[in-house]
Amino acid sequence: MDELKNQASHLRSELDQATASLNLNKLEIELADLQSQMRQPDFWQDSQKAQSVSKQEAALRARVEPWQKAQKNLDDSEELLKLEDKTLEDELQGQLDWLGDELNRLKKELRFQGPYDDHNVILGIHAGAGGTDAQDWAQMLLRMYVRWAEEQGLKVKTVEQTAGEEAGLKSVTIELTGGSFLYGKLAGEHGVHRLVRLSPFNSAASRETSFAKVEVLPMINKPDEVQLDDKDLKIDVFRAGGHGGQSVNTTDSAVRVTHLPTGLTVSIQNERSQLQNKETALAILRSRLASLQLEQHAENLADVKGPNQSAEFGNQIRSYVLHPYKQVKDNRSGYESSDVEKVLDGNLNPLIDAWLEAPKP
Repeated sequence: MDELKNQASHLRSELDQATASLNLNKLEIELADLQSQMRQPDFWQDSQKAQSVSKQEAALRARVEPWQKAQKNLDDSEELLKLEDKTLEDELQGQLDWLGDELNRLKKELRFQGPYDDHNVILGIHAGAGGTDAQDWAQMLLRMYVRWAEEQGLKVKTVEQTAGEEAGLKSVTIELTGGSFLYGKLAGEHGVHRLVRLSPFNSAASRETSFAKVEVLPMINKPDEVQLDDKDLKIDVFRAGGHGGQSVNTTDSAVRVTHLPTGLTVSIQNERSQLQNKETALAILRSRLASLQLEQHAENLADVKGPNQSAEFGNQIRSYVLHPYKQVKDNRSGYESSDVEKVLDGNLNPLIDAWLEAPKP
């Protein structure tokens, strides 16, 4: 019994430290407030606001309840330990072992305390230096992230896609939804990715180096999270066109939104409706501005400057080498693997975990 009591005491100390770091009491008050709003008789009169509050409540409840369950299980175990009943030792050992594993899992979530870490993700891939090889590399990266998303049970939606002239993609934007702390997990994928291989696009099959930029943005669903001033926006409409110049439709439904202070531009033509394209473009613009604000530690949008990193040699965060040897190496965490094919098939969790554990500058 003494060993079990020591184990329980150790878990109590760890749990108290973790919940204090999480500020669980504050989150419980916020959750109770949202649930109080949802119980009001007129809650659903404003359906848009009601849906927003419901989503906030569900997300916050999903974060709070596992900690509350851990606390209750430890409380129950401590009460049973007071009985000094040796017939309960096996049961108590199982409970405390489970609680230790659960606490280790929950403590990993404490890494996700950034303002957007719990948001869904808009992920863009843009071919860089390397011509057709780079456009093919962009498509390979898309396949990698889609495979990873499918393994995690996420929903994937294509927002915008531009095909390459000969092969691959010039650019593609997708939405990833349905997971926990998606932006917190994928933020480390943001940056330039480098591929070294024997090119399938020239007769000599020479070794080529290609680059693509991966853009990871928190999905901003609420406009008040990142407020845009109309005077800072230039909005152009134009006729959408498909690959090879064929007509997608015969109306000016495509929309280009430019944020004048930073020079950021978002063009969307996937939807038939000009209004839908405009809303999508504004949502992506808010997400890009939120990401830049985090990167630049800017207190407000007025201090944010436009991005200037190009997808070329010297800027890469990670290299994938298929020839003359096989290796994936992340320049920030130092993680290395010789199983490049497995990574390109979507096995990204070891790379994500290594980046999360690595000290940040």
